[in-house]
Amino acid sequence: MPDGAVEQKKGRKFDQVLAGARSVFLSDGYEGASVDDIAKAAGVSKATLYSYFADKRFLFLQVAKAECCTQAERAIATIDMNAPVKDVLYRAAREIGDFITSEFGMRIFRVCVGEGGRFPELGQQFYESGPLLVRDRLVAYFDLAISKGDLAIADRTLAADQFNELCRADLFPRMIFNMTDSFTDAEKHRVATGAVDVFLAKYGV
Repeated sequence: MPDGAVEQKKGRKFDQVLAGARSVFLSDGYEGASVDDIAKAAGVSKATLYSYFADKRFLFLQVAKAECCTQAERAIATIDMNAPVKDVLYRAAREIGDFITSEFGMRIFRVCVGEGGRFPELGQQFYESGPLLVRDRLVAYFDLAISKGDLAIADRTLAADQFNELCRADLFPRMIFNMTDSFTDAEKHRVATGAVDVFLAKYGV
């Protein structure tokens, strides 16, 4: 069975297969998605699909990793790192909240948790391409803010994890326990604002 340690084969239809898989996983979920439907949505044969991905589980893993990386890079591109620290943290908080409450973000998390017992590499790879990537991006920003005298942080990785958890307050428990699948902008603004206020009360200068 392939896992995240396997070197991924690439080719001219690789992105095409990923895009088709993303659309099917989003509409049908992991269990409901079939390889036939994914191949059809991607406009490729099953043989071509299997030449890139040995099974549906590995394909889902790659889709999840690609989506997490895309979201992280998009967040970095839209945030002005030279803005006031409160503004930067608020934008980061909103990006985190928007992703974990997005339809695809919720599907990724639920599948990785649900399949984690049978396929531990799913959870590991999701962590490395999701939460760990967020941590690294936050630590990089903290370095910049500390050098400018805007933040005072002794343990930057702990502070990054704390900020990430603050950004998920209220939203994440309701999502994980299937209490709701939709969140208003006002709800996400409330959590993001609270996260920034608490974080700056501890680490702000």
